[in-house]
Amino acid sequence: MKWKRIATIGVVGGVLAVWLAGAATSNRRVVDTTIAKPTPIELQGAALADEIARLRERLHPVAEPQHPARNLFQFSSRAAAPSSRVDPAPAPPAISEPPAERAPAPPPLKLVGIAEDPGPDGPIRTAIISGMGQIFFVKEGDSIAGRFRVQHLSGEVAELSDLVDSTTHRLALK
Repeated sequence: MKWKRIATIGVVGGVLAVWLAGAATSNRRVVDTTIAKPTPIELQGAALADEIARLRERLHPVAEPQHPARNLFQFSSRAAAPSSRVDPAPAPPAISEPPAERAPAPPPLKLVGIAEDPGPDGPIRTAIISGMGQIFFVKEGDSIAGRFRVQHLSGEVAELSDLVDSTTHRLALK
């Protein structure tokens, strides 16, 4: 029995030693050292970054500016030399004829459309005119911006009279 007791004490002592050794060491995990393959989006991003770098390199100036460049913040540094002064050419004689009358400038308006509503005496037309940053809905006799008056509306043309110089302008649909 002596041998059994010695063997039991040895086995229990060995298990106790292994248990204490396991508790004393740290539980570090093994780090995975495999290299991850880039995804297709990462590959496209890398190609785009290379293209951007190439374009930025291309935008750098190749030639240096000339040294005696003009100073934009200084008016005139040259002194006028009296010997280099040039006499101005004589003015042409004045024309005694009055200038020919020009056609009046077209108004800054455009006929966008014409709307018709049935009425007792025929269609009642409304012109849709754009200009001066606005859209005007006008009928015959209405004023546009205090400068033009609508004289007549037909199916495709609006006749306007300028209140400033009494000229007549025709706006047609295009």
